Amino acid sequence: MKIWIDADACPGEVKEILYKVARKREICVTLVANMSLHTPASKYIDSVVVKAGTDVADTYIADHTQPGDLVVTADIPLAARIVDAGAVALDPRGELYSEENIGARLQARNLMDQLRATGMDTAGPRPFHPRDKQAFANQLDRLLSRS
Repeated sequence: MKIWIDADACPGEVKEILYKVARKREICVTLVANMSLHTPASKYIDSVVVKAGTDVADTYIADHTQPGDLVVTADIPLAARIVDAGAVALDPRGELYSEENIGARLQARNLMDQLRATGMDTAGPRPFHPRDKQAFANQLDRLLSRS
């Protein structure tokens, strides 16, 4: 198993949890972003810088993820690609994307995009809260306990 992080918008608290997991469980964690990121020195943690552009990091992650890998992302279309490829996708707020829920999540995301395109003001995501961090840590622990 390898853990991929869609790192451009991933909260720092989630990255810190994943850094600890990498060292403790000796699991490779790779951050993918369109800018250089500071990562702790560890043979289990690295980063990839992709060129700037729409969905460039997402495409890199999707192209390199193997079945059984874990991808941490809030990007619903990327999560759908990951689930379809037989890997696991986990939102930084702790929601596990699955074959059962990804279709509905993708439809809701597309509807919100359509509403924004018409000029409707749709509130963005709520601020990241300590309960989100805890939900992520709990879900990650459940996932890693199964493997």
